[in-house]
Amino acid sequence: MTAAGIIPETGQPGRAALWMIGAIVSFSAMAVAGRELASDLDTFEMMTYRSVIGVVIVVAAATVRGKLGEITTRQLGRHALRNIAHFAGQNLWLASLSLIPLAQVFALEFTSPLWVILLAPLLLGERFSARKLGVVVCGFAGILIIAQPGVTPVSLGTVTAAGAAVCFALTGILTKQLTRHASVTCILFYLTVMQLVFGLVCAGVDGDIALPTLATLPGIVVIGLGGLAAHYCITTAMTLAPATVVLPVDFARLPVIAMVGMLVYDEPIKMSVFLGALLIFGANYANVLAETRPRRGA
Repeated sequence: MTAAGIIPETGQPGRAALWMIGAIVSFSAMAVAGRELASDLDTFEMMTYRSVIGVVIVVAAATVRGKLGEITTRQLGRHALRNIAHFAGQNLWLASLSLIPLAQVFALEFTSPLWVILLAPLLLGERFSARKLGVVVCGFAGILIIAQPGVTPVSLGTVTAAGAAVCFALTGILTKQLTRHASVTCILFYLTVMQLVFGLVCAGVDGDIALPTLATLPGIVVIGLGGLAAHYCITTAMTLAPATVVLPVDFARLPVIAMVGMLVYDEPIKMSVFLGALLIFGANYANVLAETRPRRGA
């Protein structure tokens, strides 16, 4: 990543697609592991053990690469806000996995960029244009198709998945602000350390933290490594090809997880979920095309 936080693109769509396949596999494995662990661990315990793995990996990588000096206490308050938002989003996402079909969780997660469009004028001072309004309206029409309020009761899982998307949007905005002052190593260090503290506090409120067992350890490792692997794959893909190439491949997460849900958990494939997700993706993609189109006279 450059000093300005902008990822250079080298125009290698084939390699970018391969990295995105890695991200799809990682996200799907995390979803299955999260659902399997739900009967033994609560979401706070999952996040605690995931953060332990993350701390070990980040500190080891920073040590080997000689980047420990990049970890500073500057912007500590903003690091805390970012990680509170991310911690809340991760817990809501993990909770959703055991409440609604996996495909629905992933479809609602795609709304995160729409929330960024709504929140960016308030938090980043960006201009809210008529085009962006159209993007948001189209995207939220997709949410209505997926949730179908008035036709079926809005479930707790739908609310938690939508809440996770809002939290992920806040995380993205705060990360963008942090990249102006902190390195990726510093951001990842506080991501894992702060969320380890949050997880321990929340998991220990009831005085009972379930310890890993031989049965739960594989799932914990998958969640711990899956998150880091998925985001590393996405970041690498973004360095190899434009977002207009990467996003369509990322959308393949939905049919993949729908097939996993059908084969592993006997979840029906609902066309309303795909139709709504297609609208959400279309809105996001139209916004990316508009943002990346060369400006006249630029």
